[in-house]
Amino acid sequence: METTAGLRERKKAETRQAIHKATMRLAVERGLDHVTVDDIVEAANVSRRTFSNYFGNKEDALLYGEEQRIRSLVRAVRERPAEESGWQALRGAVRDELEDVGEPEREWAVRTSLARRHPALLARQLANHAELERELVQAISDREGSGEPGADLKRRIMAAAFLVALRIATNIWIEEQEARPLSQIMEQALDEIARPFA
Repeated sequence: METTAGLRERKKAETRQAIHKATMRLAVERGLDHVTVDDIVEAANVSRRTFSNYFGNKEDALLYGEEQRIRSLVRAVRERPAEESGWQALRGAVRDELEDVGEPEREWAVRTSLARRHPALLARQLANHAELERELVQAISDREGSGEPGADLKRRIMAAAFLVALRIATNIWIEEQEARPLSQIMEQALDEIARPFA
């Protein structure tokens, strides 16, 4: 029974990933405005009903990978060693994530550029980042306990500063056309912003 359930979940994950990749490829080739759900289901070799079982619209399908990485980062922060400070856990989690998945692919950079130009994607990304910030603040709070007065403010600033550093590093990486590894630029950005939190 568990084997069947595990296989079913793996097939679902593979289908979701296939739809996401097809959406990404078509959006990169044509621009998101010129891609329909029918185009996506044909490219992913699934039915329209299957698409609807996994995603509400093409924006959901396109941003699926990013949203999975957000969940993975929060999980990684929560799994860091208990003796680490909040800032050390944030840095260690992003370092581990990059080591696990490797440097991002060109498609990821293209999708980031697409999001800057497409209002629906930009709004969704901003909402995702706001949620990520809230979840990181909670993960830090769970790690450090209630703390001294003003701890909540410090944690909010820490999470926001961490995400700003990652965004700046990503933008530089894209602007430099991937001349340096993203991990190197992120480490430099985090060093610059870390002084109050280290």
